[in-house]
Amino acid sequence: MTTMQRDGRKARGEKRRQEIIEATLRVIERDGVAGVTHRSVAREAGIPTASITYHFATLDDLLIATLISCARDMATEVYWMIDRARSREGLRRSSGSPYSGPSAADEVSALLAEALGPRRGRTMAEYELYLLAARRPSLRPAARRWLDVLTSMVKHDDEVAFRVFLAGIDGLLIQGLIDDEPPTAEELRPVVEYLLNPTERRRRARQEA
Repeated sequence: MTTMQRDGRKARGEKRRQEIIEATLRVIERDGVAGVTHRSVAREAGIPTASITYHFATLDDLLIATLISCARDMATEVYWMIDRARSREGLRRSSGSPYSGPSAADEVSALLAEALGPRRGRTMAEYELYLLAARRPSLRPAARRWLDVLTSMVKHDDEVAFRVFLAGIDGLLIQGLIDDEPPTAEELRPVVEYLLNPTERRRRARQEA
């Protein structure tokens, strides 16, 4: 087998794995984690059950891969959002001119509103997987992956403040999932802005002390 043939086979295998992961998330959206079996995922993906077991021998293997995929996507999305906000802030400071576009709080709020509105089913599926790790120790490293990946990607001046921010985002998403009506970006923005400004909170605390 030539190198080109091996690369092509590997690419096809990765494509099939991703199709299986996407099908797994759709099953969880519709039926919950309890509905995930090799057969149900194969049926959702429109492929033979043998293809699922070839790539993921056990259900834990499949759930771990799905968790890791969710973690990677979430970390990447948040990373680029933070990177854009920092770039805008750098340009604003270097030019000395005011910036009238969306702030970091605006972008985070919009992202959360989308996750709790149009993407509510996917968000619920991801958190159902996330919380399953509390009962399944084998899933815990994958469930922690998004926090570990994001913390390593973002060189933040205050790691404690950054972890508080991420914990707050988790809380907003979980609370939003049990609301009868999903919160809007405008409703989320004051809380997000508070989470994004630990320095200002500390300054006020010192003044009040």
